[in-house]
Amino acid sequence: MYRPKRFNNRGNKPRFQKRGPSKLDPRLLIRKAEDMPVVEDYQPRYQFQDFPIKDELQQNIEAKGYDIPTPIQDQAIIPILEGKDVIGLANTGTGKTAAFTIPLIDKILRDPSQKVLILAPTRELAVQIHQEFLGFAKGTSITSSLCIGGANMQVQIMQVRNSPNFIIGTPGRMKDLVMSKKLQLFRYQNIVLDEVDRMLDIGFIRDIEFLLGQMPKDKQSLFFSATLSQEIQGLVYRFMKQPIMISVKKQETSNNVEQDVIRIGSRIKLDVLHDMLALEECKKVLVFGRTKHGVEKLSKTLYVRGFKTASIHGNKSQNQRQRALEEFKANKIQVLLATDVAARGLDIPNVTHVINYDLPATYEEYVHRIGRTGRAGQKGFAVSFVD
Repeated sequence: MYRPKRFNNRGNKPRFQKRGPSKLDPRLLIRKAEDMPVVEDYQPRYQFQDFPIKDELQQNIEAKGYDIPTPIQDQAIIPILEGKDVIGLANTGTGKTAAFTIPLIDKILRDPSQKVLILAPTRELAVQIHQEFLGFAKGTSITSSLCIGGANMQVQIMQVRNSPNFIIGTPGRMKDLVMSKKLQLFRYQNIVLDEVDRMLDIGFIRDIEFLLGQMPKDKQSLFFSATLSQEIQGLVYRFMKQPIMISVKKQETSNNVEQDVIRIGSRIKLDVLHDMLALEECKKVLVFGRTKHGVEKLSKTLYVRGFKTASIHGNKSQNQRQRALEEFKANKIQVLLATDVAARGLDIPNVTHVINYDLPATYEEYVHRIGRTGRAGQKGFAVSFVD
């Protein structure tokens, strides 16, 4: 896998530096259930029925089974409804999407002239946001367009020409549409940047600055991130007005995830993985590898050995990646193999195990990987292979 190092002189595309072997201390990757402290449950100030939102939106929330807001929803929805700029510091899997889509849908129901741009770092996260948005906007006249790379641009151009209320997508495709004069951002008075830190990590800073610069100065800006780096603070200073800071960051690794390592030693790594996947408790497993080629090869090898597998990585088309995710969510496959970038921000229910077949380069990436299991109060297991 590659990560951006610096921008070239044109400022459009990042140069890339090959990521070498991980130097993670294996002792950081072990945490037994008995080590996990008891954490008091968050006590929300509101229930969803308390929020001053339109009836049709409230009905859609109830239809989705929402009752008690998560901490980020509880603290962010009211300020967003009040039209304030918000910086939300929250991990993935904390309900951020509903925290910004619900109040923005209500805003458009009250004023149909309003338009919203939502940016996400990856195609998969953009698709996920769009799917959740559709559930909340069901039965309303609110329109939307999903604009991501790897999908038919002509279809997206036709949708954008109809001036939808919501455009959800990735920075690169949005910039393409603006540069080709198909998208006029001065008409969009609301901007959401989801996982800002990740967008900067993978080299989108110039695209984000360009897109923000095309929008009106008088707009509502919502930034969500797990961290608040100097680069993000620079964006806040330049493009937000007196933002409210909301921090609901959880500790680095979830209390619900039991973590351990398997030392490979003289054994064959593939055979160790095979034996693990054959265990009855490994019902829905996410396996992380370092490279696109390695992930694809491992997926095919496991398939030949009789496991139901699929893979997501940068060499797959958007349709292939989305089909793999849907099959994994629907339990049609047991094992999904992925690289870090492809799996960023995914919200997949009931993942029983995360296996780090290749260790990530940083502890931050490790935390992100194992956060795919142990969600919604369920217990999860993370296993890392070490030499």
